[in-house]
Amino acid sequence: MSPTLTPPPTPFGAPMRKHFLMDPAYKNLNHGSFGTHPRTLQHTLREYQTAAESRTDPFIRRTQPALLDESRRQIAQYLNVPTSTCVFVKNATTGVDTVLHNLPLGEGDVIVYFATVYGAVEKGLVSLAERRPGLGLRRVEYNFPVGHAELVEGFEDVVGKVREEGGKVKAAVFDTVVSNPGVRFPFEKLVGVCRREGILSIVDGAHGVGMIPLDLGALKPDFFTSNCHKWLYVPRSCAVLHVPHHNQHLIRTTLPTSWGFIPGPTSPTTAPSPVESDGDEKTPFERLFEFVATADDTPYLCVPAALRFRRDVCGGEDAIYAYLERLAREGADVVAAALGTDVLQERGLRGGEESLVRACGMGTVRLPVAVAVSGGGDGGTAAAGINGDDRVRGVKIEADEAPTVTKWMQDTLIDKYGTFVPVFEHGGWLWVRLSAQVYLERKDFEWLGGVLREVCGSLRAKYRANL
Repeated sequence: MSPTLTPPPTPFGAPMRKHFLMDPAYKNLNHGSFGTHPRTLQHTLREYQTAAESRTDPFIRRTQPALLDESRRQIAQYLNVPTSTCVFVKNATTGVDTVLHNLPLGEGDVIVYFATVYGAVEKGLVSLAERRPGLGLRRVEYNFPVGHAELVEGFEDVVGKVREEGGKVKAAVFDTVVSNPGVRFPFEKLVGVCRREGILSIVDGAHGVGMIPLDLGALKPDFFTSNCHKWLYVPRSCAVLHVPHHNQHLIRTTLPTSWGFIPGPTSPTTAPSPVESDGDEKTPFERLFEFVATADDTPYLCVPAALRFRRDVCGGEDAIYAYLERLAREGADVVAAALGTDVLQERGLRGGEESLVRACGMGTVRLPVAVAVSGGGDGGTAAAGINGDDRVRGVKIEADEAPTVTKWMQDTLIDKYGTFVPVFEHGGWLWVRLSAQVYLERKDFEWLGGVLREVCGSLRAKYRANL
């Protein structure tokens, strides 16, 4: 249903912007939070929505299931797993919560997760523990900068301590790329540790599909979910949930429970789904997610068009991955230089050694704003010249002022400068997270560096408390 896309590929950077819907007066430097989709995908989405409204029952009962199967087939091929292991949910948070809701967890079981887990996922874990008496939660506590080896070691240490205390680590939740700070996580190694230790791995790949190469056939996680509306250019809301065949018996209900619910052996018989089956050989797991209440699921149907855009207009997956990582590194370096601060990465990298945590499409840069911690200290080097650069004078704020300052900075970026980057506290400093994208280039980050200098200068005048 989508229009034919014609090569040659469009060069990345400013020439690519014509394909997207952004206001020319707005610089979208925060693709990572909500994503965006090209004009051609908007056309595809509206065609499906029009078809749904034109002949609602035939479309939802007959046409949509077939289109959904093709989308599942293509996303499964993209991830190198069988089609029957992939379904769609509204977003990655829904995917993680669906898995957790279904797992048989109880007295003595423990779920391990990391301090930088996505906030909504942590709230879901706490909510789950409230409903499951005896279920324990353990956080792997740390602050960046740390390396991948330290993160894996911290995870193994927590698992060992839980077992020493008599608990059983049943599952672990961790990211492919952390939301804040925007860094790549050692998810491949953590999946391996979970497999070795008999722990169910739940990989939150919210920032994954479309940003970094993923081969789930080789990785073999127990559960994996990732947004398609962030980095893959699918319209909101669309996320893939992958559950390998050997774990599908654990997933018996969607959120909310709907027509595909798989009752237990002693449960009463339930009504059949309103979606027609046409005698296909889908698994109960596939049927479970085929129709979850009445909602606009047409974004799910846009996956093939998004993949086609990436191939024909962008030049393919490898070209996109390489550009995102290169621009994220370059852009973060440019902004850090403008601020006289640094980019979040491992400690002690030697000359020519590339950061593993920066091997993704986002970068995190420290602002010259220290946040006082309990006891009157601050978050690191508190001096007039941060990292030896006295061009940028810093400011120190109290911990209870951080939320107000963060909001003021973000509001200022929107209202005065027509852009947005997340500002957040971590390890005693304020930081900004930058998102690379095919419609951005170095000049955009040079501009942002100047903007952030001005904003930090205004903040310094406002507080009159220089480092």
